[in-house]
Amino acid sequence: MTLISSFFLTRPAPSFFNHTELKMTDNTVEDSSIVSNDATTAIGALILGLVFLLGVPGNLFIIWSILARARQRSVTTLLILNLACADGFLMCLTIFFLIYLARQNWDFGDLMCKGLFYLCNTNMYASIFLITLMSLHRLVAVVWPHRVAALASKKMVVRAIAVLWALVFSISIPALVFRQVRYDHDEQNNTRLVCASNHSRSRYVVYQYTFETVVGFLVPYGVIVNSYVCILRRLRQTKFRRKVRSEKLILAIVVMFGIFWLPYHLINIIQLTNKKEVCANQPNIFPLHLAKPSRAVTSALAFISSCANPILYTFAGKSYIKEDGIAFMARLFEGTSLDTGIKKGIGLKDAFSVDPNSLPLIFVNAFCKCAPPQKLKYF
Repeated sequence: MTLISSFFLTRPAPSFFNHTELKMTDNTVEDSSIVSNDATTAIGALILGLVFLLGVPGNLFIIWSILARARQRSVTTLLILNLACADGFLMCLTIFFLIYLARQNWDFGDLMCKGLFYLCNTNMYASIFLITLMSLHRLVAVVWPHRVAALASKKMVVRAIAVLWALVFSISIPALVFRQVRYDHDEQNNTRLVCASNHSRSRYVVYQYTFETVVGFLVPYGVIVNSYVCILRRLRQTKFRRKVRSEKLILAIVVMFGIFWLPYHLINIIQLTNKKEVCANQPNIFPLHLAKPSRAVTSALAFISSCANPILYTFAGKSYIKEDGIAFMARLFEGTSLDTGIKKGIGLKDAFSVDPNSLPLIFVNAFCKCAPPQKLKYF
């Protein structure tokens, strides 16, 4: 915090509409950096500081709870573990971006510039895709419970996770190619180093923003929303008396995901539109004056989604805290497990007589404080 406070004292008064326009030199398109505006850069640094303090211990606690205290590791627990690893690793990287925003100068060299943004993109994609995979798993378990063993077994999910990680490591490669350290000038014409995208052709900028927005937000978020719409429709057909509170939690998760990621991708869309205008030699659109200075804030807001899950799990497991103490998180995951299969001695028909259409108990136990059924373990 001393670093941030000194930043406020030493930086000159900010000008909100001062921003770096799209630069074209030697057939190279230089993107404006996230430190192009003093005010929004300071706000972004404060957000990242809070995210680091909450996200790192929160996700590490989830990982410890699953690996050290959870006696059963179901499909959902496995997905939560991978999500916590992705989010936790991303949270550990925030310290570098916090320093970058606070100092408004990149001090870590070109290799770290490429590597950190590559790992950042990798883990952000992984977080989004894992949430999508979790929603699909819930969809199968709630809407087609008799097909869980065939479509969403632990073996199938492990394979899907392996493919997912290979995919995110591949689609994040553009960060290694286009990210580099370059010199930039602030409003006082002082020279500073920034880590920003540097494309040889303007159409590469269009490709990058389009791909990041469509693959990193629109498609997975569309899958999540459609999955939960199907789940809610199925729940309304049941006589499960506590489904209303569960629906509210589902809606909260989906809305939270959208709130923290939508501003980031809106900025992408605005800058994407501007790139097309530049290529067509047309005047810039007005929202660009708001979009470019906002990049630091919207990027920091996107990080919040990775530190929010531990907070949600804490509220979900608060009914276990008094009884289980520090192991309450492990108890929450154990009590909400459905390992695709059925306990021995229980037939398929009898097993699903325990209301197979009810929501996975990770939501039910959390807000209804009801104990998990003994005949069948839900995920």
